Amino acid sequence: MPRLHIGDWVDSGVDWLVAHMSWLFDAIRAVVEGLYDGIDAVLTAPAPLVMAGILAVVAWWLRGLVAGVLAFAGFALVDSLDLWDRAMSTLALVLVATVIALVISIPLGIWAARSKAVSAAVRPALDLLQTMPSMVLLIPAILFFGLGTAAGVIATLIFALAPGVRMTELGIRQVEAELVEAAEAFGTTPRDTLFRVQLPLALPTIMAGVNQVIMLGLSMVVIAGMVGTGGLGGAVNEAIGQLDIGFGFEAGVGIVVLAIYLDRMTGALGAQLSPLGRRAAAKARTRAWSYRPRPAVAVVGIVVLALVAGGMNVFGSSAGSSVASGTNVGRGKEIRLGYIAWDEGIASTFLWKELLERRGFKVTTTTYAAGPLYTGLANGQLDFETDSWLPTTHAEYWKKYGKRLDDLGSWYGPTSLELTVPSYVKDVNSLEDLKAHSSEFGGKIVGIEPSAGMMSMLKTKVLKEYGLDGTYDVVDGSTPAMLAELKRAYAKKEPVVVTLWSPHWAYSDYGLKKLKDPKGAWGKGDGVHTLARKGFAADNPEVGTWLKNFSMTEKQLTGLEAQIQKAGKGKEQDAVRTWLQQNPGLVDTWAPVAGKDAAGKDAVGKDAGSRAAG
Repeated sequence: MPRLHIGDWVDSGVDWLVAHMSWLFDAIRAVVEGLYDGIDAVLTAPAPLVMAGILAVVAWWLRGLVAGVLAFAGFALVDSLDLWDRAMSTLALVLVATVIALVISIPLGIWAARSKAVSAAVRPALDLLQTMPSMVLLIPAILFFGLGTAAGVIATLIFALAPGVRMTELGIRQVEAELVEAAEAFGTTPRDTLFRVQLPLALPTIMAGVNQVIMLGLSMVVIAGMVGTGGLGGAVNEAIGQLDIGFGFEAGVGIVVLAIYLDRMTGALGAQLSPLGRRAAAKARTRAWSYRPRPAVAVVGIVVLALVAGGMNVFGSSAGSSVASGTNVGRGKEIRLGYIAWDEGIASTFLWKELLERRGFKVTTTTYAAGPLYTGLANGQLDFETDSWLPTTHAEYWKKYGKRLDDLGSWYGPTSLELTVPSYVKDVNSLEDLKAHSSEFGGKIVGIEPSAGMMSMLKTKVLKEYGLDGTYDVVDGSTPAMLAELKRAYAKKEPVVVTLWSPHWAYSDYGLKKLKDPKGAWGKGDGVHTLARKGFAADNPEVGTWLKNFSMTEKQLTGLEAQIQKAGKGKEQDAVRTWLQQNPGLVDTWAPVAGKDAAGKDAVGKDAGSRAAG
């Protein structure tokens, strides 16, 4: 049977939409980002504990005193984990996605309930949305809306749309036909029948659909974090990228707190909106532990908290950065950095964040997977990134996006790619030795992300060069999964062969052997390049010059990586500051300003950089 090239048709359709409908996508993006920014600003304006108190008052009003106390405790826990801003960012994203999803799904569900033809047409589309892997939704979202909040919101609302439609349709169809007929017999218009009979009786089912929309939205935030939405989803992705179990667990706890709060509040709101629920609430007020204040009391409580927050000056911060006027080159100009959560990428990114902030720039950093990173850079949504391995490892990305990027040069190299085995594995020292020991390794090579350039080279070149393509299977996975498998096998002294590269901290933590490559299948070592959006260096000539002249020695890079590992998650920039204090003069060497010579000395002769590390 001939192959159907459905993928090619989809690609062609997406390309046509991007080329001809970009104005529509830009308008949608502006609306979505405006909604998100507004809600996020409201949620982050008060001090964390004040906002936690406001959310607790809402819980008290909807569910009772115990719920209010537990809500405050849960959000206080999130604040104590230093995840407050991320949690509020996630909450804002879920709220925006939920509102838009409900604006679409409830009317569509009503229409489907009143028309069998619409119901039949909508059902296959809803089946597709509910069964399609959620990560697939990110691909067109990135192409249509770029990186960041808009892509995450759109992918989230599409993923969460189906329950809202289905439950609305189900709720209306479950209303007894006799009641509808009675309303019509008394001359009630179809509109009044819908709003006064069907919707009130269907409300509990519809609210269950709203609850499911919110829960599916929360389940999507981790995946949406891959396209730079930040929040708790971004934190989980960072933890996965660095195999940081503790930080991943903390971010997971934050998501759990949000999920439980939103689940309980939407359930209680549905009860408050129904007559039976209101009567039950009135009876509950007689019990102290489930006492719920009247709406007016709840509003007064929120207003009091807001006034207290204003009196304590906890709405925002007017503190500016203390940059010396002589080094304030940036004057607050924003620069957007993206990075992959690899050690050298984290180290170099936060190093440049610190350098640029000392020179008066406002710098934002966001972590991405490799594909979204290059896409955002090519589309101009990011200014530069410092971790491209060229000309070999990232050759496919450069081939696709190179015409829309500027290469600002290599700052470290040469690197090397390799297959690696533990040092206790005997008689395997070269790629040529692997074929005879296939059974020892179970015929498996543990790989990393299938999108990585290294994996493409391994499958298409290295295995064929050494006759291993019929002997070994490459296990696609991720860098954290590969490191976890290496750690597990090393602890049990089991043979394992993994994909690795130099420099990498694993070589200092474990006794490993780099398998020799006598045929040179891996090619020559790469350089670690800085890539910028087209025209960035022309727009920022001083920064462009700094980046082009930037270089690090292996001692400097591994020392900085070690300092970051020692500082722990979330303290990368503090680690950079500590490292720069230990290596004085490097700031003026890498980011020189007017009035200082190339060596970092002041124009008047005062030595400002003679102690710079080489």
